[in-house]
This record gives sequence, C-alpha cells and structure tokens, in this order.
Amino acid sequence: MNSNWFKLLMKVMKIDYGKNLLLKGVPVIFNKKGATLNIGSDVVIKSSFLSNLVGLYQRTIIVTRTSEAEIYIGDNVGMSGATIYARKSIKIGKNTHIGGNVKILDNDFHPLEIEARNADNKEKIGTRPVVIGENCFIGCNSLILKGATLGDGCVVGAGAVVSGTFGDNCVIAGNPAQVIKRL
Repeated sequence: MNSNWFKLLMKVMKIDYGKNLLLKGVPVIFNKKGATLNIGSDVVIKSSFLSNLVGLYQRTIIVTRTSEAEIYIGDNVGMSGATIYARKSIKIGKNTHIGGNVKILDNDFHPLEIEARNADNKEKIGTRPVVIGENCFIGCNSLILKGATLGDGCVVGAGAVVSGTFGDNCVIAGNPAQVIKRL
C-alpha cells in the first residue's frame, strides 16, 4: 500500500520533500515546530511488515525532537523500518541505502549524570551531529551513534555499532565498529 495521503500530513507539519517520494506503509514522521526536516527526491521509505523481507520490527520513524534539530535526507535514499532521531543534526547523503531496522541517533536520549537523569533535565542530554556520506550502504540492525561520521562510499556490516569518524570507501563492522577493509 502506498501512503500518498500521508504526504498531505507531511506538508502540514512543514516537512519538505522532493518529487517521487514513495511511502510503503505508514511511517511515523514528526517535525518539531521550528526544526528542519528535508527529504530529497526519489526517496523510498518502507514501513510495512512485508515491504522488506529481512523482517522489519517497526515502521520507519523520523523525528526532529527539538526546535533546533535538523534532518537532511539526500536524493535517491532508501530505508526500511529505520529510526532517524535528531535533537541536533543528522545528514544522510544521496544514493545511500539504509537496511532494515537501522537506528541513527545523534543523542543519548537521557542525561548520563544521575542527578540530571533523575531530574529529567533535557538540556543535559549529550548530542553530537551525525553525517553519513553519499553512496553508502548501512546493513540491517546497525546502530549509528551520536558524533558518527561516515565518508562517501562506506559499507556498514549488519549489526554494527558505529561511533567515530570513518573515511571514504571503508567497510566497517563489529561492536565497536572498525574498518575491516578499504574499497
């Protein structure tokens, strides 16, 4: 089922998207007032259980959580059951493919310090931008953590936990992820 009616709701939420956006199933997309959420042209977002046979655990979730947050998704990006959750900034380059159930997070969700966590002090939540280059492939069930930078042409192995900076054309795998090959 294509969810073209959802595009009307996206316009109301001030979510910019390019031509030929294809929604398979109904994603969860939320743009906080004042935040920027920009989806390029020819993007495919799969959210229905049978839209990716790797086995999706959830619908795709794309959220700007603060009014300062920015999410930029380049042209010709595909994703299935992914979570993209920004308090600061997440940028995904064109022609990047994001496998089933991948999580891309630019924050810790909760403060690390006990006092701040118990007080639910949102200003103490650690955040750092995430940048994913062009022409990347991120394997299913991977976790891209705050501050991660992937150069162009990177491949992330299934289930990898990625933090840090990786240059162009690297194959990255493991927990913690490390370069296992250069392309």
